[in-house]
Amino acid sequence: MFAPIVFLTTLVSLVSAESRAKNPALNAALRTAASNYDRHDLLPKDSDWVHDFTKHTDFTSSVGAVLTADGASMPALQGLGMTVSLLKLAPCGMLPPHLHPRATNTVTAFTGNTTTWMIGENGVRTIVTQLTPMKMTIFPAGSLHVMQNVDCEPAILLSALNSDDAGTLNILPALWTVPEDIIRAGFGRKESFNPQEVGMAIPRVGTGAIIGSEECKKRCGIKPSEG
Repeated sequence: MFAPIVFLTTLVSLVSAESRAKNPALNAALRTAASNYDRHDLLPKDSDWVHDFTKHTDFTSSVGAVLTADGASMPALQGLGMTVSLLKLAPCGMLPPHLHPRATNTVTAFTGNTTTWMIGENGVRTIVTQLTPMKMTIFPAGSLHVMQNVDCEPAILLSALNSDDAGTLNILPALWTVPEDIIRAGFGRKESFNPQEVGMAIPRVGTGAIIGSEECKKRCGIKPSEG
């Protein structure tokens, strides 16, 4: 008898608070506004047109964070087809394997040295880039991608997506919401592979960032308890 779901809480953890509109009624009204004049009437304050990334609860996270301005967090973006995220990566900070189902993503580095990996679909080669300051790369819609700051100093990058509701799917936490025997079969493993044990070690989505590879942690002198 297999467990139907390895983590009952994982599905909830895949949805961040940022994904939900702060004022759904305002977002709905902006979607159906008859004209630009009507949109402006719904956004009457100058402050409606400013997003302060420093006010985000994860701005000072020790592992880094994805700080997002989209239709949900900044209603003025509703219907404009754009999301902008500030990516803060701690030394060895990483954005785990994920994809955006509804948007193409460009990422530009301002500080640090970030390695990216992108896989567009089965059979195509993995694209590897090195984002040092003032360099940009592209992750087409639906492509799987991973990023890690390989420096021992923090990195700052800016992410832009061509949707105000791009969505993010973190691959490993998502996979671990299906039955254990399906996971085991997918990995081509039998009894020697314990999905429950492996799944418990997968970081939750959290701030969107985690501390990355053991090689980087060792090189930068990051203790296991810090990662």
